[in-house]
Amino acid sequence: MDDMSEPAAHPVTVAIERRIDPSRTVEATSWMQAGTDLATGFAGFLGSGWVRAGEASDLWYMLYRFRDIPTLEAWEQSPQRDWWLDSGRTFASEVRVERRTGIEGWFDAPAATHVDTGESRIESDAAAPTGPIQQPIPAAPPRWKQAVAIWLGFFPTNLLASWLLGYVPGFGEWPLLVRVLLATLLLTPVMTYFVLPWVTRMLRPWLHRAG
Repeated sequence: MDDMSEPAAHPVTVAIERRIDPSRTVEATSWMQAGTDLATGFAGFLGSGWVRAGEASDLWYMLYRFRDIPTLEAWEQSPQRDWWLDSGRTFASEVRVERRTGIEGWFDAPAATHVDTGESRIESDAAAPTGPIQQPIPAAPPRWKQAVAIWLGFFPTNLLASWLLGYVPGFGEWPLLVRVLLATLLLTPVMTYFVLPWVTRMLRPWLHRAG
């Protein structure tokens, strides 16, 4: 992503695609797990994990997520991560790296993954990390689809909030600035933590369908 003059105050998800020497699979498995274990010890860490594209593929995918850009950079610039990367250079090479922040983070679709809340890891739904993943981690959907999804969540939520606030005695006579401030303070966390995750989950097949 483009450099920003100020650190973003949103969680950052990093998706990395690597090619692994097929003859070094056992070593690579331990190496990838060691990387997720190292990231766990850093402040701002929200989750990490890895999957293979399939038993016959040399493509492996790794995800990790941090609270914001400063905590992500503390991990990415750490000597621990440098040591870990150096230890895998003989059998692992990066193919693609992608960062997603802000609103686009709501539209992430890590293929066949879920969050293990007990250990804050992103793991394969299959019993073992070698389970087949049929495609790479997809890119965020087109912005027009993101806009539609946000509107579908915001319109009924705002309508319901406006109706409920209408029952607050004298609310309609409050200054416009105060009414808007109160509404946004109430709706922002509801949209962020409840409505948008639910809407994007329901619309996921459409959001990530081509066209």
